[in-house]
Amino acid sequence: MDSMKRYMKFVKPYKWDIVFAFILGVIKFMIPLAIPLLIKVIIDDVISNDGLPPDEKTKKLFMWIIFMAFLFFIVRPPIEYYRQYFAQRISNRVLYDIRTNMYGHLQKLGQKFYANNRVGDVISRTINDVEQTKEFIVTGLMNVWIDLVTVVIAIGIMLYMDFKLTLVTLIALPFYVISVKFFFTKLRTLTRERSKALAGVQSYLHERVQGMSVITSFTLEQHEQGVFKKANGNFLEKALDQTRWNAKTFMVVNTVTGMAPVAVIGYAGYQVIHGSLTLGVLAAFIGYIDSLYNPLRRLVNSSTTLTQSVASMDRMFELMDEKYDITDRENAKELQQVAGKVTFDDVAFRYNDDGRNVLNQLNFTIEPGQTAAFVGMSGGGKSTIISLIPRFYDVTGGSIKIDGQDIRDLTIESLRRNIGIVQQDNVLFSDSIKENILMGNPQATDEEVYAAAKAANAHDFIMSFPDGYDTLVGERGVKLSGGQKQRVAIARVFLKNPPILILDEATSALDLESEALIQESLDRLAHNRTTLIVAHRLSTITHADQIMLIDHGEVKEHGAHQQLMQAGGAYHDLFQVQVLD
Repeated sequence: MDSMKRYMKFVKPYKWDIVFAFILGVIKFMIPLAIPLLIKVIIDDVISNDGLPPDEKTKKLFMWIIFMAFLFFIVRPPIEYYRQYFAQRISNRVLYDIRTNMYGHLQKLGQKFYANNRVGDVISRTINDVEQTKEFIVTGLMNVWIDLVTVVIAIGIMLYMDFKLTLVTLIALPFYVISVKFFFTKLRTLTRERSKALAGVQSYLHERVQGMSVITSFTLEQHEQGVFKKANGNFLEKALDQTRWNAKTFMVVNTVTGMAPVAVIGYAGYQVIHGSLTLGVLAAFIGYIDSLYNPLRRLVNSSTTLTQSVASMDRMFELMDEKYDITDRENAKELQQVAGKVTFDDVAFRYNDDGRNVLNQLNFTIEPGQTAAFVGMSGGGKSTIISLIPRFYDVTGGSIKIDGQDIRDLTIESLRRNIGIVQQDNVLFSDSIKENILMGNPQATDEEVYAAAKAANAHDFIMSFPDGYDTLVGERGVKLSGGQKQRVAIARVFLKNPPILILDEATSALDLESEALIQESLDRLAHNRTTLIVAHRLSTITHADQIMLIDHGEVKEHGAHQQLMQAGGAYHDLFQVQVLD
């Protein structure tokens, strides 16, 4: 119920559209209710009226037929069109609003969330579960109520015709209510489990499709087929559990509602035989049984649909309730006119509250325009240090300052706007090269894009493609080589033009020719900026103003290249090994 209340906040802006669609729906379903009444009139007042000559009977018959034809072929079609149109328009607009809201929410979730959750599950909740809630609007807010109004109107007409026979017609109603209440409590749980299992299949497929090259290169096709069969089998099992329970529900409800026609025919037939009921009323009541119990059967089907919608709402809001681990403080300030001084003051950090510290009491200062390099063995904490500066994670002890201001006192948007990052594996989106570069500054002109590409040594290879800057790069930039991807990523940062630059293993895993081109563009990019470099190849950072050897989350050695070489410590030994290699 809580999920439905929250969902109604998205529906509320369209409440008058829903009222209009509802009124059209009621009119549409009222028109067929005239049919049983027409049958009664035709039988009792026309056919069985011995006081009318055949010509008069024929005339009255055709008058009624023309009237009904007018209702069904002139009045009903536009009502049906606009009812369907408004119902779908409203539901699609609500889904648009929800997905827009969810995407904004997903962008605010921190790195910790994405490290602990499968991408496929997030996509499933944003696409499949949100889509499933559409039925709550179409069915729960319109069709169900239209069916209920139809039932009430049908009962009203029947009461007007014959009170006792109406009571007989409603004999199945209490059993219907009891059976629906019994079955649908468990159905919601089974539907939720089915949705969860489906999300598991989608998550698995998303990961495996992205990593298909690994599967084929290790000839894991048979193994992966078995793993997928298990995940798919789990979904099948949950789907069949829901199907079985759903089938039992329909079996019981249809059996219960089947009592009514038998009771009506028996009782009304007896009344007709003994002259206390007309044949027309009997025929009309048989017609109204369908008008009464068909909506009730639809309500069962609607309840199944609504159960699935509510289960999807639960999963949707579960994602929307994820807490932001990185947020702006109440009086956060904008970071403006950045000089670029970066200070680590007794910084400590751990990824999990109950885990060990990854960083321990780090203290250092990087002056504006300086280049600082972090080196050391893998797992020492180098990448963690640079991920703290843009607040991808928050420190668990001490503080990080930019120009003397604690970064936690600054707005996240203004902080990250002033930092440019080039990583080892930069993500490119499956748009054109130009669109990927423009992510550095979406308002940039074509000339600025070309200038950034030239500065990144990317312009020449881009122009070698038939479509130039309009070349599509494929998912994650798959159509470009590693060096080309890296240069597009560097062009993106050139266009952003930030005062603080972070280079995380930006030239590792590249061939020598690409590395030389990229190193040249990185040197150009780092000019007059505060630059922090995580480097594996020590030969690429000998020019740095200060180099820090990080080991087990601590600065073991600190100084310029020549100082560290003369000291003859761990940095000296590591450099000598790489030179020999």
